[in-house]
Amino acid sequence: MANTAPAAQPKNVKSSFDIMLKQTVKNWQLILMVLPAVIIVILFNYVPMYGVTIAFQDYTPSLGFLGSPWVGFKHFIRFFNSYNAALTIRNTVLLSIYTLLWSFPIPVLLALMLNQVQQAKFKATIQTVTYLPYFISTVVMVSILNLFLSPERGFFGAVTDLLGIANPVNPITDPTLFRSVYIASGIWQGTGFQSIVYLATLSGVDPTLYEAAMIDGASKFQRIRHIDFPTLLPTVTIMFIMACGGLMNVGFEKTYLMQNQLNLGVSEVLSTYVYKVGLESAQYSFSTAINLFNTVINIFLLLLMNWLSDKMSQTSLL
Repeated sequence: MANTAPAAQPKNVKSSFDIMLKQTVKNWQLILMVLPAVIIVILFNYVPMYGVTIAFQDYTPSLGFLGSPWVGFKHFIRFFNSYNAALTIRNTVLLSIYTLLWSFPIPVLLALMLNQVQQAKFKATIQTVTYLPYFISTVVMVSILNLFLSPERGFFGAVTDLLGIANPVNPITDPTLFRSVYIASGIWQGTGFQSIVYLATLSGVDPTLYEAAMIDGASKFQRIRHIDFPTLLPTVTIMFIMACGGLMNVGFEKTYLMQNQLNLGVSEVLSTYVYKVGLESAQYSFSTAINLFNTVINIFLLLLMNWLSDKMSQTSLL
């Protein structure tokens, strides 16, 4: 008679489970401490994901998720056939790419320069001055821009008066200057804070490498090129991949607050359009479809850049 006893569980699987169970029991205090944060993330980040189903429905609040009729890709087709699709996608892509090209390298350069400063007090002062703008709220930031660049009562107006320029344009309302103002103000506000991660990476460099390079007669530029930059490269690569993953997520608050009827042709991006059609016009399914399209593009860019980075430099998120 054949032996019908169940197959024995592989030893490696059983031992791995036992190790995990022992570690869980051993570190139960740490697990208990992090449990509220995990529950919050699940409730506010994962449970709401079910709401993307309304992108494929004619959603009505009174009928709910389960009662609203399914319409497939109707809202996606409607968006791509509309005039606003080409306008908002173009504005989003251009503003995102320009922001990435101009804003990404400057924190790296700032970190490299600050790392060469020997006087601790001067270095701390520069760091404080560059960090502070990051903590200004977006509303206050845009208010400062409106006052600073006002042709009538701002610093920009005072300079144009001094130069004898009559009827100067307002950079906030001028469509040709909107992206420049957006990017420049973002660089001023975020460069110092974004450089922290690069400074932290450089702080881990072995000082003996600098000493050996100085003994060999290496200049500051050579030390940056052959010691600092190779140390920063993996971190820069990871940060660049993450930046590409959020390429289509142009900051909603700042763009919306800087928006007006005169610059609407260049400032209307996907996030502001979703807000207007979703909350102001109550087209919930339509706005969800647009936002889902935006999210899918971001995921694709993240995976693509991660794959390219892994193939070219063996550096990736995974």
